[in-house]
Amino acid sequence: MYAEESQRRMEKMGYRFVGDNKHSAVKTCLWTKKSLINEGVCYKEKFYGIRSHRCLQMSPSVPFCQQKCLFCWRDLSSTETAWNGPYDEPADIIEGAIEAQRKLLCGYFGNERADKIKVMEAQDPTNAAISLAGEPLLYPEMDGLLAEFHKRNFTTFLVTNGLASTNLEALSVEPTQLYISLDAPDRETYEKLCRPQVPGAWDILNRSLELIPSFNCRKVLRITAVRDINMKKPEMFARMIEGAQPDFVEVKAYMYIGYSRKRLEIDNMPLFYEVHEFADSIADSCGMEIVDESRESRVVLLA
Repeated sequence: MYAEESQRRMEKMGYRFVGDNKHSAVKTCLWTKKSLINEGVCYKEKFYGIRSHRCLQMSPSVPFCQQKCLFCWRDLSSTETAWNGPYDEPADIIEGAIEAQRKLLCGYFGNERADKIKVMEAQDPTNAAISLAGEPLLYPEMDGLLAEFHKRNFTTFLVTNGLASTNLEALSVEPTQLYISLDAPDRETYEKLCRPQVPGAWDILNRSLELIPSFNCRKVLRITAVRDINMKKPEMFARMIEGAQPDFVEVKAYMYIGYSRKRLEIDNMPLFYEVHEFADSIADSCGMEIVDESRESRVVLLA
């Protein structure tokens, strides 16, 4: 399904496509690799208790997204806004993803620095970070994918940009943790930073935020902080957070990596203290407080 040239380019970056239709992919997270040699763990392990070395970072919808965000690390030239073509079944995607991750990690068996117990445990991941690339909720069988992961005793962290509100509302199987990206305090900033490719995107995003209180799972809003673009109007961020009633808010620095370097400058990447100050101003405006942080990942957690 994915253009061969784009696929080859992404495979050189560490992606591995799985399934007959090649719309799903896996990429081993930097923090999974660091955890295997005991050099640190992902902030999600610190905040939420998942095990970094047993995390499967994947997406069932790599070619599809309704936005072309300036801060996205991907090449967005061949992204489509709606599902087009056949799709693979959830079980096939998961089996292919686990096998692909095992192959990506096989070198750690011969790595003298690797924690051998962790390397063995990593062969059977226990958390699915459904967030690698694209918009996961555009995959037509998301209920089935979540159910299949849960049947295999995975926890699931589902990340959405909020522009598939109809699909979000229709979910009958909830993830362990639902993320919605909230990257702008107003329509103008949103259109500049996230560059939506579908009409009425700002209103659709707000509809998704309205749906959050109806979910029983853990709910998180994620703000990607980009210096000189969206680190402003904390009171307006706060107003949207109050309406959504999430359990947590993550304020995380934009990182100057991948294809985002063609759209933004290194000066757009804020330092940790700037992220902390911005998060604190949002917290003050919506009655939340800073409950945790990770300096290495430049992220602050509000609750």
